[in-house]
Amino acid sequence: VNSLTFILTFLLYTSFHLSRKPISIVKVTYAHCHSILYISHAWNYKQLLGAMDYSFLCAYAVGMYLSGIIGERVPIRLYLTVGMLTSGLFTCLFGLGYVYNIHNLGFYIFVQVANGLVQTTGWPSVVTCIGNWFGKGRRGLIMGLWNSHTSVGNILGSLIAGYWVSSNWGLSFIVPGLIIAVMGIVCFFFLIERECSLPIELLLPRDGVCVPMQPVVVVKRELEPSAISFMGALRIPGVIEFSLCLLFAKLVSYTFLFWLPLYITKAAHLDAKKAGDLSTLFDVGGIVGGILAGVISDKLGKRATTCAVMLLLAAPTLYGFSMISELGLGPTVGMLLVCGCLVNGPYSLITTAVSADLGTHKSLKGNARALSTVTAIIDGTGSVGAALGPLLAGLLSAGGWDRVFYMLMTADFLALLVSALKTINHKVSLPNKVAVVDAFVEFVFN
Repeated sequence: VNSLTFILTFLLYTSFHLSRKPISIVKVTYAHCHSILYISHAWNYKQLLGAMDYSFLCAYAVGMYLSGIIGERVPIRLYLTVGMLTSGLFTCLFGLGYVYNIHNLGFYIFVQVANGLVQTTGWPSVVTCIGNWFGKGRRGLIMGLWNSHTSVGNILGSLIAGYWVSSNWGLSFIVPGLIIAVMGIVCFFFLIERECSLPIELLLPRDGVCVPMQPVVVVKRELEPSAISFMGALRIPGVIEFSLCLLFAKLVSYTFLFWLPLYITKAAHLDAKKAGDLSTLFDVGGIVGGILAGVISDKLGKRATTCAVMLLLAAPTLYGFSMISELGLGPTVGMLLVCGCLVNGPYSLITTAVSADLGTHKSLKGNARALSTVTAIIDGTGSVGAALGPLLAGLLSAGGWDRVFYMLMTADFLALLVSALKTINHKVSLPNKVAVVDAFVEFVFN
């Protein structure tokens, strides 16, 4: 059953990322952007499409905080199924804009916002499932392998969208939408949330034959721990630090996710399909980076230190990519792999192994009903960065791509700073930590 859960949750979240990727492929050429919105030459299409990215990611960030709290209180299988079916619907609606010749920006913004909200059902649910089935011993390696679904989904989404981008861009959205909807049905019938959700029947021998009797159910509701509150989750040591680190790390990763194909067309002078195919190398590097970060953090037992080292190496690599990408295809391929490894390694580690560690932290005293909320807080904060990155890229790219890379290097440095602070945080006394958290909560909510 462990293997089934691993494979099934892997495929489920692959379909989530597969359905997010098409817009970055479709917006590569001005012709497709113009066909979507009838953009006047007085408008900067990069800024408009940056706003479209922002609408999805901003809704995703806001919805994520609520999604984790809801996920702790409803059956994960049903919650995930509904989210995948509705996400499939809205992804298909975006593609149907081509079929029915819709050229209204409001329509596409609405679809993006709605899709962003329903896609928040995915991450807290799958992380909770995988955390329920796998212990902490080799969590970094297991989740590093498992988290490659992000890159696999991006690769498949790029290839599917790229196949139709030049002939019928509507299918670039409709096909991924149908895939995630079908996977939602698979989730409903086959997902097992945790070990105790397996049906147990008592078999008693009767005349040499085992006869199934009525299941024995022991109800201990008064002993079950209640789901953790939002404030309680914030007070878990490390949640705030890793949330802020992910904010900056995810800003870099999602800027690549949404703008890399367009940058490659400008820097390497390739058409939309070839640029989409080449951009998948960033995700291939991300797979290696996620696994590498998991293995190293398992060996060292230090998640924050692993993140800090990879972030330290990522900053000069980003600068190198901005310089080398204009020298030809060969250097671009190599730098894409290295950048993907160093950028997505910390991102992968924080969203999986770190979130699962904090969701089962010893301060919770065995309360397992915190994993979804903690995961949602960390990923929700990261998604704020994911929303800002593509938006800033759309604004800054109008003045040259160099500005975009300076922004990415700055974000990487800030992620490194927060990660470094986490590595020395254990030296601060517990009362001072609580005081800092209380001050942070008061500042945010008051």
